[in-house]
Amino acid sequence: MRTFSDEAGRDWVATAREEQTPRHHGRWFFVLHPADQPTLELSEPEVRWQTAASADRTLRTRSVVELRRRVGIVLGRPGAARLTG
Repeated sequence: MRTFSDEAGRDWVATAREEQTPRHHGRWFFVLHPADQPTLELSEPEVRWQTAASADRTLRTRSVVELRRRVGIVLGRPGAARLTG
């Protein structure tokens, strides 16, 4: 899990969730949520990892620029949740 701020100063949390599937590979996928709205999870399911440890390592080392880009991607999708506050 990693907390960062977008260009507007809003705090976000980047993390990974495990998909319950019989597959043994690619079970972990990328999830974002505003720090003040933990129940509003925005996922990017095409970004996947083999293990929780590899997801954690990737998120800890990912640049803030890349994390901000991911926020734009998930918010720009049709049907994306609209943020409050």
